[in-house]
Amino acid sequence: MVMLIDDQAIVGKLLQNMLAEHPDICFHYCHNPSLAIDEAISIQPTVILLDLLMPGINGLDLLKSIRQHPSTQDVPVIMLSTEDDPSAKVKAFEWGANDYLVKLPDKIELVARLRHHSTAFIHKLQRDRVFDALQKAQAELEKQNIELLRLSQLDGMTEIANRRYFDESIQIELKRAVRSQLPMAVIMLDIDHFKTYNDTYGHLQGDDCLKTVAAILKQQVHRPADFVARYGGEEFVVLLPETELAGAEQIAENIRSAIFAEQIPHKASKTAAYVTASLGVTSGFPASTDTAEQWLQQADALLYKAKQYGRNQVQASPLRIF
Repeated sequence: MVMLIDDQAIVGKLLQNMLAEHPDICFHYCHNPSLAIDEAISIQPTVILLDLLMPGINGLDLLKSIRQHPSTQDVPVIMLSTEDDPSAKVKAFEWGANDYLVKLPDKIELVARLRHHSTAFIHKLQRDRVFDALQKAQAELEKQNIELLRLSQLDGMTEIANRRYFDESIQIELKRAVRSQLPMAVIMLDIDHFKTYNDTYGHLQGDDCLKTVAAILKQQVHRPADFVARYGGEEFVVLLPETELAGAEQIAENIRSAIFAEQIPHKASKTAAYVTASLGVTSGFPASTDTAEQWLQQADALLYKAKQYGRNQVQASPLRIF
């Protein structure tokens, strides 16, 4: 699509005749320079022929406007002028022209230059479209990868962190606590008599019970750095950075009482009429030789102690390396 901007109708007619024998070249004539930008936006030319000297508006000023408008800024512009002055050509190129022809140009040369600039512009548009599509595809892929990573870190049922993600996180937190010389706490939680709950109410209701407990954990553990995960089966774990034993024990008690207050019926329980949980809590200042297994073993031992002492309770103790 060739667009001519020239105030002389005779020039428009002559150029149109030159291009008439080339059916693949569409020609549009704009005789009013003040309408040129709007017409260019409408017809979307692949090359513009622009007269250098026109009454009312200078061709270079219009070229500047073309280059400043986002819809036309990349369209190739060939300046047309009766002047074969090198300084005029230099100025045209400085202002953003792609080419310069003395009018009226030779027909063969004109067609060759129009095809060259138009083809280059079309190829640029195609590259831009491919690049935009590639960027969108990469953004979508990145979005999908983030979502896949998120899903790989979640327990599908309860929608809290899974054990693998917790195992990675506690290793990171141990190292951070050693560097910062700050305390860390771990809470292990087990739903009391969960097997009999499943046997009594069925696995679907058992799944609902796990989801409810997971939701309670998220409600009771507020800080961004705190970490809640399903450790396996009916067992959950909470990682509390920068938390001493008294604070961790209080959080554990809040969790225990919130689960009991939910009043999930459990007629087969030997502990209470509702679902209850037992919790083990340990805290301390990690040493560089500590392992995640040692911390979890301590919390699990205290959880077992809570079971032995009657369930539906919290047992807490500072970290003791076995």
